[in-house]
Amino acid sequence: MFNSSTEVVPAPRVVPRHVAIIMDGNGRWARARFLPRVAGHRRGLEAVRETVKGCVERGVEFLTLFAFSSENWRRPADEVSVLQQLFRLALEQEVSKLHETGIRLRVIGDLAPFGETIAALVRKAEALTAGNSRLTLSIAANYGGRWDLMQAINRMTREPHPDATDYSEQDLARYLAMSYAPEPDLFVRTGGEQRISNFLLWQLAYTELYFTPTLWPDFGLGALDEAIASYRSRERRFGRTSDQILAAAGAAPQERHADGQAAAEDPQEAAVSRRRQA
Repeated sequence: MFNSSTEVVPAPRVVPRHVAIIMDGNGRWARARFLPRVAGHRRGLEAVRETVKGCVERGVEFLTLFAFSSENWRRPADEVSVLQQLFRLALEQEVSKLHETGIRLRVIGDLAPFGETIAALVRKAEALTAGNSRLTLSIAANYGGRWDLMQAINRMTREPHPDATDYSEQDLARYLAMSYAPEPDLFVRTGGEQRISNFLLWQLAYTELYFTPTLWPDFGLGALDEAIASYRSRERRFGRTSDQILAAAGAAPQERHADGQAAAEDPQEAAVSRRRQA
């Protein structure tokens, strides 16, 4: 299990280790082109493929995509049906490609409402890709941050505990749906809305938030690079002062990219310097 950012300050990183994305705007993309909403969802799947590839190429280790929230059941029945069909087709057609490129697939959320066919496909996909480590791709399906917290609390309190009246962060964290991944460094929401919509409520405590008007089907490698550039410009203090960050950056070893080349500039030191020059 990874450390919590409220307990241990993460090391500065030039490239975010974990990127989480709310893929918003498929319907509006289709409507602007006088197409049915399903066309936007299908085009959105192409954006998923491109984003996965881009994250691998840039050295991102974890990518989490919000595909279907626990509140999305409120949408029209025909659209929900189409989304379930696309989910099933993606599991049938995309998993082998992910496996060939060394990507591990995880699905988080309550899968029971999707039925046994999809649940079985998820189990098969997770088992097939379990040994891969190039990128961990997590799909949040019928997921909600409050659901995650409640299921974690329920599981934790059902198991024996030496002092059932004094639970800690670590006690709860191990039961969360994403206990296998570090907290996101960068959160991206496309489509212009500026809220987190019940997504990873626990995990986003110290995540850098990035909102873009770009609709998800139009989100390509350039848009991904803009989001990462915004992340690099942030001063991630985690409760500390700018002077503490600058001092720590001067003493910390320089991060290196996957190819062994030294990073051009420490992101924390650069952010502090920009603030002082402003």
